[in-house]
Amino acid sequence: MFSKVVKGSPALLSKQYGLAVLCREASVWEKVALGPPDAILGITEAFKRDKDPKKMNLGVGSYRDDNGKPYVLPSVKEAEKRIMAKNMDKEYAPISGLSEYCKLAAAFAFGEDSPVIKNGLNASTQSISGTGALRIGAAFCSLFYPFSKDVYIPSPTWGNHIPIFRHCGMNVKYYKYYDKKTVGLDYQGLMSDIKGFPDRSLLLLHACAHNPTGIDLKKEQWKELSALIKKKNHFPFFDMAYQGFASGDAINDAFAIRQFVSDGHQVVLCQSFAKNMGLYGERVGNFTVVCKDKEEVDRVMSQLKIIIRPMYSNPPVHGARIVLEILSDPQLKNQWLKEVKGMADRIISVRKKLKDELGKLGSSRNWNHITDQIGMFCFTGLTPEQVDRMAKEFHIYLTRDGRISVAGVSSNNYQYLASSMHSCTK
Repeated sequence: MFSKVVKGSPALLSKQYGLAVLCREASVWEKVALGPPDAILGITEAFKRDKDPKKMNLGVGSYRDDNGKPYVLPSVKEAEKRIMAKNMDKEYAPISGLSEYCKLAAAFAFGEDSPVIKNGLNASTQSISGTGALRIGAAFCSLFYPFSKDVYIPSPTWGNHIPIFRHCGMNVKYYKYYDKKTVGLDYQGLMSDIKGFPDRSLLLLHACAHNPTGIDLKKEQWKELSALIKKKNHFPFFDMAYQGFASGDAINDAFAIRQFVSDGHQVVLCQSFAKNMGLYGERVGNFTVVCKDKEEVDRVMSQLKIIIRPMYSNPPVHGARIVLEILSDPQLKNQWLKEVKGMADRIISVRKKLKDELGKLGSSRNWNHITDQIGMFCFTGLTPEQVDRMAKEFHIYLTRDGRISVAGVSSNNYQYLASSMHSCTK
């Protein structure tokens, strides 16, 4: 269009000629590095690209029925019907969420007869699922736990634990938990590490269905651990995302929490209703600090609100209303608990089928850990190289640490999974 080179600043040229001139100045964000992809999302993307009809996605941590479909609990559907019939508004919830929901959620964890609940010693706030509860708890401990800015977590642990605490200014350290040789619990290593930590250390504990291993302490081991933590004056920070969904028994799954409270520990607790009610997308959780008296409850609640206000202001209401509707109606709650047990029983039965099938195929390896573990996830003991082979040759996708989501296994595909695992581990 022009026969000569036009000189001048981009702004001047744009004004003179009505042209949008490309500015070659450096971007403000040019030094932002490309972050690593999320491990689970990467598995899902690879699974979606795969065209093989036998493909399996065992990375996603959400429940599926025996046909591999997402499952909405009938009790949840009934609760939603009732909520819609009430024609409630969509006004903001309080900063700490729906108070009756918080009370019932805490009672579900600690037990209705717990002195924590009976005496109103729980400073409880609704959270954006378990992740949000952890974020509130990490921020609270970072600000107010007076003895250390270190937090000790099991090795391995749920991947989100580490960045959550680090983002809140905590120093993340580890204690032994998983024994690769036995594909089980390193109980002696765990006890030795916790005994050796400085007094009044902050410890993250998985209350049930340890993620990612599915390996839990036995009841007697929990009692011994509680006594050791009491002796060392350590502080227990519990994460409980699978109550009821781990064993099928909500009381059994809350054993550790209730034992520690009975032993006189002041604990903090993170809860989630994503797994046990199938409310993944509703993001419903609860965070509780057990306090000495009601005056302390008031002080703690005031600070929790100060933490939450600039973080997300207040929580969403719909999911909390579903939980509230279920927990507040004895008949609907009983129906829900039966449905949760049904989900847990399916997971347990699939574990047994998978283990038995590996035996039928003549595998010389000991696969007892498949049924010894509990909850949605199973640490198979497969090496990263074997995991890669599972994807490449058999179109089965799992995390490189060998963890599978048992919810992705069904009566239709457990034999193919067992055959593939046997081929990779001969």
